[in-house]
Amino acid sequence: MIEVRDYDPAWPARFGKLRAEYEAALKAGAVPFVSIEHVGSTSVPGLAAKPVIDIDIVVDRADVDAAASVLVGLGFEPRGELGIPQRWAFWEPHRLAGTNTYVVVAGSLALRNHLAVRETLRADPDLRTEYGNAKKDIGATAADIYEYGLGKNAVVQRILAAAGLSDEERASINAAQVPVTERRADQFGTEPTAAYSQRK
Repeated sequence: MIEVRDYDPAWPARFGKLRAEYEAALKAGAVPFVSIEHVGSTSVPGLAAKPVIDIDIVVDRADVDAAASVLVGLGFEPRGELGIPQRWAFWEPHRLAGTNTYVVVAGSLALRNHLAVRETLRADPDLRTEYGNAKKDIGATAADIYEYGLGKNAVVQRILAAAGLSDEERASINAAQVPVTERRADQFGTEPTAAYSQRK
C-alpha cells in the first residue's frame, strides 16, 4: 500500500521553507542556478498526493557538480542519475524526511516532464480529479512504488499528451523507470525508504 492523501494546503509553505534554505546555500557557495521548482503532485492545488515534497534545483549543465556539492554540504547523499538523464537524485538528511530533491539540467526532458505535469494539472480540473482518484485507488492496492508507478502510467501519458509532449518524448519518459531500492536503516537514523519513480 502507498499512502496517498487529500491535498494539504500546508505543502506549499513547506516547499517555501526548503526553497529558502536551498537558495541561501547555493548563493553562499556562489553556485549559479536557474530556478528552484516545486514539482510533483504536492505542487498542484487540490490534487491528492503522497505526502512528499518534490523539488528540482534547476541549473546549467556546467553547474551540476557545484550544486550537488552544496546539497552534500546540507547533509544529502548523492545517488546519481538512476537511469533518468540530466536529473541527479539524493537521499535526504533525516531532518528533511518526506522530501525528494533533485539537481536537474535546464531544458532537459526530465525537467520538462515535471513542469508539464504540474502546469497541465493546475490548468485542467477534470484531469486533476481523474489523476487524484487514480492515485488513491492504485495506492490502496499497490505492493510497492514500482507497481504504483505502473498503475498510474496510462493517466500520466494522457497528461503529457495534453501538455503537448511528442510521441518520442513520451516514449522516452515511459521507458525511464527508477529501480526500486531501499535506504539502509542505519543511514541518517531513518527507516528504509523506497526510491521515487520517474512517473509522477
